[in-house]
Amino acid sequence: MELEVVRFSSESDSTNGILFDSSNKLDGKKFLCYTLEDEERKSKVKGETRIPNGRYKIKVRKVGGFHSKYKKRLGSTHRGMLHVVDGPGSEYILIHCGNTDEHTAGCLLVGDSQENNQIITNGFIGKSTQAYKRVYDYIMKAIEDGEEVNITYIDFNKPCSPISC
Repeated sequence: MELEVVRFSSESDSTNGILFDSSNKLDGKKFLCYTLEDEERKSKVKGETRIPNGRYKIKVRKVGGFHSKYKKRLGSTHRGMLHVVDGPGSEYILIHCGNTDEHTAGCLLVGDSQENNQIITNGFIGKSTQAYKRVYDYIMKAIEDGEEVNITYIDFNKPCSPISC
């Protein structure tokens, strides 16, 4: 499975995007949900900087505070956290619920509605739990079926070189 986060609004305190499944090249990209992340920074600030553009693997993480919290909250439907691995200078980048950039420490928040982060500085993503459950099941099914799952982060709203896109 090939996922893409298309970042379309990179502002001073948050980044708005859209998550697609781009696995099926013939049918085009399948919209999954809206995303919200921390802002981009030239120098990483722990817990306040989004993951750099690039392609990363998604693995399942079955330890840690988020795993315990989601296991308690979601019961048997939770089978581990979706973990974006090998981000340069980034550890424990997860896909999870949340509403503003205050709810992420570099992770990818998902939701079914989104506010303009040019107006609301911290950004806002709504119906996060609803989107998370749907997207989680979709991605976990691929992982449990033995598929390799990758996610590519792309900045759509600013120029890039062939190396950075």
